[in-house]
Amino acid sequence: MQTHEPDDMVQEKRFRTLFLSDIHLGTRGCRADMLLDFLREYDAERIYLVGDIFDGWRLKRGWYWPQAHNDVVQKLLRKARKGAEIIYVPGNHDEIMRHYLGTHFGGIEVRDRDIHETADGKKLLIIHGDQFDMVVVNARWLAHVGDAAYTVALAVNFWFNWLRRLWGGQYWSLSKWAKLRVKQAVNFIGAYESILVAEAAKSDVDGVVCGHIHHAALTEMNGIRYVNTGDWVESCTAITEDFDGTLRLVDWSAIVRERSRPKLQTALPAPAEKAKPQKTAA
Repeated sequence: MQTHEPDDMVQEKRFRTLFLSDIHLGTRGCRADMLLDFLREYDAERIYLVGDIFDGWRLKRGWYWPQAHNDVVQKLLRKARKGAEIIYVPGNHDEIMRHYLGTHFGGIEVRDRDIHETADGKKLLIIHGDQFDMVVVNARWLAHVGDAAYTVALAVNFWFNWLRRLWGGQYWSLSKWAKLRVKQAVNFIGAYESILVAEAAKSDVDGVVCGHIHHAALTEMNGIRYVNTGDWVESCTAITEDFDGTLRLVDWSAIVRERSRPKLQTALPAPAEKAKPQKTAA
């Protein structure tokens, strides 16, 4: 069982802005414990929740809401009470929140999209991105079929990784591997990125921050900054903004793996000193 240190025992890192998306609370694939640890260590003046924070599609098929998922919500509300500005930009899985645009929930404001200005004056379009996914827009039934297939892949992945852990192996993501190897998936990611970059150019901003495809990225295309926050189902990634405007991609899974890796004993015994020649009396 994973244990957590009390909040006052964690060395907190402060940022100007945090960007999180695709948490999928309400699903068995959500790695809420990982996110809780991240939120205990990372804090910011402004936090963007860039869609699919909870999964309404899955909750309609069957209720699943363990304590850890509730703890994530309470943690975010606590940050809002302590003064963080939290802006919630809904996605397709939590699209019901689009009925509440302009509403505040415990200090969390719901907006359809937003323009964020970084500390160095760059304007970023904040949007989930499902609006530009032709499968979601034109064939919702196919999107639901794909979601069901993704759920099956995660279930297979769970048991595969359970066996790997018995032999001391690290977590390995089946669907993440497929995204990087299957030609159609690679082509879809490339097309999605190009469309979002074009939308940012059309909106006369310097970049775009999105989610939706569960593929974290921090790059530049045609002079436009393309930023994808990734997800908290497999990758466990987020984007931070420093107080000078620098954006960074945080791979929390990699950080956790590094911290849990046994420390190698690198210290070697000091070499024996050579005996100094004795001086003899003349």
